[in-house]
Amino acid sequence: MVATSTGFLYEHLADELGQAIDRGSLRAGDRLPSVRRLAQERSCSVSTVIEAYMQLENAGLIEVRPKSGHFVRRRGSLTAEPRTPRTCQRPSKITVSDAYTKILSAMRDPELVPFGCATIDPSYLPIVQLNRIITQLAREITTLGARYEAAPGLLTLRRQIARRGVDAGMSLGENDICTTVGATEGLSLALRAVARAGAVIAVESPAYFGVLQIIEGLGMRAIEIPAHPRTGLDVSAFEETIRSQPVHALVISPTISNPLGSIMPEDERERLVRIARRAEIPIIEDEVYGELVFDGSRPRPLRAFAGPSEDSNVLHVSSVSKTLAPGYRVGWVAGGRWHDQIVRLKYGQSLACPALLGMAVAEFLESGGYDRHLRRLRTTVAGNVERYREAIVTQFPEGTRVSAPRGGFVLWVELPPGVDAVSLHEQALRRGIVVAPGPLFSARARFTNFIRISAGTPWSDRISEAIRTLARLVAKD
Repeated sequence: MVATSTGFLYEHLADELGQAIDRGSLRAGDRLPSVRRLAQERSCSVSTVIEAYMQLENAGLIEVRPKSGHFVRRRGSLTAEPRTPRTCQRPSKITVSDAYTKILSAMRDPELVPFGCATIDPSYLPIVQLNRIITQLAREITTLGARYEAAPGLLTLRRQIARRGVDAGMSLGENDICTTVGATEGLSLALRAVARAGAVIAVESPAYFGVLQIIEGLGMRAIEIPAHPRTGLDVSAFEETIRSQPVHALVISPTISNPLGSIMPEDERERLVRIARRAEIPIIEDEVYGELVFDGSRPRPLRAFAGPSEDSNVLHVSSVSKTLAPGYRVGWVAGGRWHDQIVRLKYGQSLACPALLGMAVAEFLESGGYDRHLRRLRTTVAGNVERYREAIVTQFPEGTRVSAPRGGFVLWVELPPGVDAVSLHEQALRRGIVVAPGPLFSARARFTNFIRISAGTPWSDRISEAIRTLARLVAKD
C-alpha cells in the first residue's frame, strides 16, 4: 500500500470522500464511482480504492448493494449494531460440547427451519456439475480408492489451493499445504501443533462455537478478546491481554468472522501480525468465508503479512464447505513453520483424505467453474442477508440490534434486555425453528440475549412466517 508523508494514500482518499459526505456534496443514496473508475481518475491502484471504501464502510458512511456498487448510506434509517463485549480478564474452561451436539442434531432434521445452521442451501451449490466430474473420474481412473492419498494430500488439489492463495497475496507453494477433512480438522491439527493441554488460546468474542468445541476437546482454555461487528478483533485489547496473560496462540477469522460478519482493516491486520510475531504467539487464521465478501474483493489474509512460508507465524486454515460442497469435507492448512509437524499429526489423526472428492474439487477449481459459481453465490447470499435483515429490523421488538455483515450469510442479533436466548431456542425448536443461542459463542457463556440467524436458505413464505414467529416469541419473553 502506497504511503504519503502523513499517512497511507487510501486514508487520504477515504478522508476526502468522508468530508464530501459530511458537507452534503455526496448525498444519501448517491452512487460512488466504481472501484476501477475511481482508481483511473485518481491514478492509484484498485487496492487503494478498495481499502478506502472499506474504511468508509467501517465508519458506516457507505454501503455495498449487490450488483449495483457502493452508495452513501441513509444514516437516519440505520439500525443499531450489536454492542461489543467487554474484555475478559482471565482465561476459562469451555463447556459448549453438549449444547453444540444438540444444535448439530437439530440441523440434520429437514423438517426444521435451519436458522441455527451456518450452511448454504443445496440449491445454491453446483452439486450436479461436481457429480459429473466424479462420474467421469471414476470411469477414467479404474484404480481410484485402491490406495491411501496420505498426508500432505492430493498434489493436484494442493496446486490449485496454492494458486488461489498466491492470487490472494500469500506466498504459498504446493509443498506448504496439507489437505484435511474439512476446516475443522485443519483447526484441530493447527492447535495441536502449536499448543498443549492446559494452554491459553485467545479467541474473538463472540467466537464460532466450533472453534470453542475444538479447544475444549483438546483440554485447553480460552480467553476472549472483544470484536467489533464491522472491524473485528480489537487489536489493542489483544495487545493489552498478552501483557498480562500467558497466551499460547490466537484463533481468528479476520475476513467475515462467524457470527459477526466483520472484516478487519488492512492496517490492523498488519499490526496484529507484527504484535504476535514480536510476542512469539502463533496465529491460526480461519478463512472459510474469505471468498464470500459481497463486493467480490478479498482482503489480503493475515498470512500475506507474515513473511516466507517456512518462517510464517500464521497458520492459514480454510475449506470449500461454506462455498462449494459441505459434504465433500475438503479443507486444508498452510502451517508455516509448523508444516512438518502438522503432516505428522495428520498421519496419526486420519492418515489421508478421500482422493475422489479432492480430485473433483481440484478439477472444478482449475476449470474456472469455481470462480463463476462464486460470483453467482455472492450475489445470492448478499440478497438473502439483506432480505432477512430487513425482516428482523421491521418485525422484532424495539431494542433489537442487528449486524450488517459485508459478506457471508449469518446475522448476529442482539435481543432486547431480559430476553433469554437459550429459552428462546427451546421455544422456537418446539415450533419447528432452529436458532443458535448466544452463549454457544462464548467460553464464559456470555451473550445471553443474543442469537445467530443463518440466511443461507432462499426466502420463502415458510421463512417469512418463521421470522414472524421468532419476533412474537421475543416480544413475549
